[in-house]
Amino acid sequence: MKRFVLTVSLLPAAFAATPTFTKDIAPILQEKCQECHHKGSMAPMSLVTYEETRPWAKSIRQRVITRQMPPWHIDTTVGVHQFKNDISLSQKQIDAVVAWVDAGAPMGEAKDMPTAKKWPEADEWKATKELGQPDIVVKSDAYTMQARHQDVWWRPETPIGLTEPRWVKAVEIRPGTLPGRKITHHAVTYLVQDDPDGILAGTTGDVRGRALLMEWAIGKGYDLYRPDTGKLLLPGSKISWDIHYHAVGEDIRDHVEIGIWLYPKGQEPKHRTYLTAFQAMPGQGGTRVVDIAPNAISVSQQSTVLRQAAMLENFQPHMHLRGKAMMVEAVLPDGTSEVVSYVGNFNFNWMTNYIYADDAAPMYPKGTMIRVTAWYDNTRANPNNPDPDQWVGFGDRTVDEMGHAWMNVTYVSDAEYEAWAAKHQKTLTAGR
Repeated sequence: MKRFVLTVSLLPAAFAATPTFTKDIAPILQEKCQECHHKGSMAPMSLVTYEETRPWAKSIRQRVITRQMPPWHIDTTVGVHQFKNDISLSQKQIDAVVAWVDAGAPMGEAKDMPTAKKWPEADEWKATKELGQPDIVVKSDAYTMQARHQDVWWRPETPIGLTEPRWVKAVEIRPGTLPGRKITHHAVTYLVQDDPDGILAGTTGDVRGRALLMEWAIGKGYDLYRPDTGKLLLPGSKISWDIHYHAVGEDIRDHVEIGIWLYPKGQEPKHRTYLTAFQAMPGQGGTRVVDIAPNAISVSQQSTVLRQAAMLENFQPHMHLRGKAMMVEAVLPDGTSEVVSYVGNFNFNWMTNYIYADDAAPMYPKGTMIRVTAWYDNTRANPNNPDPDQWVGFGDRTVDEMGHAWMNVTYVSDAEYEAWAAKHQKTLTAGR
C-alpha cells in the first residue's frame, strides 16, 4: 500500500488522477503525432487506436521524455523561440505521456475517445489545407534507381510554362510516389530565368540567373513566405533539379515534383525573398573544406556579410550523418552579437524547417555578419555514424559531410530596418 501511495504522489499535480489513453493521450497524438503516424503515411507504425499504440508505450515514453519525437530539436531557451509550425510537445503533454506509461498505459473509457481525424491522402499536398490546390505543378523527368548502386545526383531541367510574370507566395516539394520517398535523400530546386539586373547570378547584363527556390528532405513541409513577400517567376523560366537518390535494395522509378502557389494576378508583394545557404564551412568558388578526424568531435565556422538590411524568416540546419549541432549568430556592425537559432541535437533523419513567427522573425542592418557554427561527432557515441575510424571530408554523398543553414532572406531598405528597430527597441546600427 505504501508503494502505491508513493507512486500516485509522484505524478505531476495536473495528473493526480491516472491519465488514460482515450481521455488524455489520444488528443495529444492527434495534435502532434498522427500526421505522420497513421496508416499509409511515412512512419513505421500507426498511433491512431489504443490497440496500435499500446505496444509502443515504453518507446513513446523514451522518445518524448528525451524530446526526440516529435522531431523538433531547436533550443527555445536562446534566440528565436516562437514559430509558425511548432510541433513540439509542451511539458504538460510530456508529463501526461510519462504518467500514462508509468501507470501501465490504461485505455480508459471508450466514450472519452475523440473523433478520429481524417488525414490527407498520401498524394495530397501538405499546404492544401491552408492554401488549396497549387496553381502550378512542375515534375522532374523520372529516374530509375537500381536496387544496388552508388548514390546518384539527377539534374534535369523542366520548363515552368509561364507566359507572363507571376509572384509566388508558397512552394512545396515532394517525391512523386510513396516508394519514391525510400530512394530520395533530398531534392533541391533552382529557378533559372533571365536576370538582367544580376540579382540572381551576382553579375550584370542580359544573363541567365540561377537561384535557389526550395530544398526538400524527410520531415520538410512547405515554404509559405511572409505577408507581402515572395519570389518572382518570369516568362520562359525553368526549374533546375538537383535530386540525390540512393539505393535501397529494390528497383524504384520515380520523379520529384514542386507545387507552386501564386499571388492573384496583378498583386505584387513589396519584397522579394531569397533562399540562402549560409555556410558553416570555409571555402571559395564552391569548394568547401571539412576536415573531420577519426574518433573526434570537430567544429567548422564561416561568416557571411549581409549586403543590405534583411529579415531572416526561418532556420533549417543541413548536415549529414556526423552532424551534431548547429548555431546561427548575428554579429552586428557595432561588434555586438546575438544567437539567432541553435539546434543542439541535430538528427540527420529529420531535416526540420523552423519557420519564425511573424512577430519573432529577426531583422538586421546592412553589414551584419551571419555566423554559422557546425559541430560534427565522428565517434562511436554517435548512433548514426557508419564508421568512426574514417576521416571525413566535404562531399555530396551521405557518408561525406557538409554544413549550412538554409534561411529565407528578405532584403529591406535602411529606413525599413530603422522603423523595425525602433518598434522592437533595438539599437540603430545600420552600418553608417
